Formats: sequence, C-alpha cells, structure tokens
Amino acid sequence: MKDLYWRAISIDSIDPDYFPSVPLFMKTAGNYVLYKDAERKFSSADRSRMDRTGTEFMYVRAGDMSEISTYLENSLKDMLTRDDLDSERKGRILYQTSINYLVDAFEAPEEASNLERCRQLVQHMMSYLSNEPHALKSVGSVVEHNLYIFSHSVQVAALNLLAHEKLFQVHPDELIDVGIGSMLHDYGMIFVTNDILNKPDALSDVEYYKIKQHTQKGYEYLKDSGRFGDMSLTIVRHHHERYDGNGYPTGMKGDQIPRSAQLSAMCDMYSALTLDRVYRKAVSHQEAIKAMRTEAGAFSAPLLGSFLELMTAQKE
Repeated sequence: MKDLYWRAISIDSIDPDYFPSVPLFMKTAGNYVLYKDAERKFSSADRSRMDRTGTEFMYVRAGDMSEISTYLENSLKDMLTRDDLDSERKGRILYQTSINYLVDAFEAPEEASNLERCRQLVQHMMSYLSNEPHALKSVGSVVEHNLYIFSHSVQVAALNLLAHEKLFQVHPDELIDVGIGSMLHDYGMIFVTNDILNKPDALSDVEYYKIKQHTQKGYEYLKDSGRFGDMSLTIVRHHHERYDGNGYPTGMKGDQIPRSAQLSAMCDMYSALTLDRVYRKAVSHQEAIKAMRTEAGAFSAPLLGSFLELMTAQKE
C-alpha cells in the first residue's frame, strides 16, 4: 500500500535541533538523490534553503521510519505548544505524525492493536482542533503527497472529531473513541488487494463487492482484538450505511443507523471528494457541497445541513 523503500517527510517535521540523524534524500525526475548523510545534521541553513526553493518534502528510507516516528510522537506535545511555530505548521506536523502511525498500523497488525499509540495521537488532534479556529486548513499540503488511504483516514478523523464536538457536544472521553474509530475506519482495506485499490478504471461488480467487504472485515478484525470500544467499532462497521437503507454492510435505514455512523459517512464522503484519487482529481469545497446535496437518499437532511454549514465555516 506504499512505496516499499521510500517515505515522504514534510519539511515542517524536520526540526534542525532535534530531528534524528538519518540520511535525507530529494526526489528529482523520479530518482532519489542523497541530500545529506547520517553524519551531518539538518541545519537551519538547510531549512532556509528548502524554504527558498519551495521544497515541501524530503524523503527517507523506509527502514529509518521507526526512529523518525518515535521522535515525532515523543516530541508532538511540545511542538504543538511552541510559540515559534504557526498554526499551519503545527497542523502539518500533527498530520504527518498521524499518517506515519497509520502506515505502520496497516502494515503490522500489532500496531493496529496498539491502542495507546492511537489514543495519544487522537488526544493531540483534539487539543489542536479545539485551540485552532481554522485547523483543517493545514491538512492539504500534507495529504496531497501521501497515499490516499492514509491521508483520507487522517482527514476523516479530524473532520469527525470537529463535527462530533460541535454538533453533538460529545464528552471528551467519547471523542477519543470517535477519533480512534475514524483513524481506523478503513482498516478493512488491508484485506483488499493493491490492484483493486489502485485501479484507475471503473471497478467490476466482483471488485466492488470486495471493496464493500472492508467495513465488516475491518470491524471483525478490530473487535476480535478485544481492545476497541463500541463507538470506535460502530464507526468502522457502519460508515457506509445510507439513510435510505441502500448502504452496507447491514442496510440499516434512517435513524436505525447510529448517529456517529451517520456523521462519519458525511466526513467520509466529504474527504473522498476533496482529496485526489487514483481515478479522479479532488473537487473544490463548493463542488463537494453540491455533490453531497444531490445524494438525497444518503443522509438525514437536517444533519447534512448542519454538517455542511460547519464545513463552510471552517473554510471562511
């Protein structure tokens, strides 16, 4: 589900004073060229050079990611409270760190069950969203350069935490479960082959059937671990139910669908529309609103109206 050898790292995540001493590469004409070796620190002069040239990302070998992820997760609390970092940079660091976790979780089952690691990231995301009025603006520059499924999962978590807090006034303890379920809502995609996930053309009926199984399979896998709460599991299982009963996996209808699953479905669709996909480019916020309003049977009209108002307010 990712490049086996290389991983993109946001320049915002590379602090000259603290970033681990690992080789950093630049991507030129499809080739990875060594920028600095492990013996040399990434300096403030390097950072200034990247800013001048408009470089947003550098690359590291996949084998160095464990050290980098540990550094970012251990440093995240301090980074998010630093006065010398602006809101958008903090957001990009947060989203980069979350994407790193998700790549690990999708590749190693033991990391998916590492609930404390996921919980810590969700708590940091909750804090960031509550303190930054336009927190969602910073996600774009990170997710555009990472594989869709991980980018999408991080954005859905951010949207869902914000929407649950603003629209449902959910208690912070419950919000953590919302965030965990949202981060892992597509976990069942690990059971879908890459040729289907990355197919640029229309899916066959058989391929679409396999995609639709991801909700139930992800739910069963995480439930069997015995570590996830009901709210998290509900989001994983039911985020593709439709208000008219034509969704999956159970075909629940109307308010039989848990309200967290209804809201998760809106976050899922909004994110899917506004991020680049293998088979189509992202659409604008206004185009996404129009598309969601035309899906009359998919959502509760009053809840959809409230959700779209919230998303519009975030864009202003």
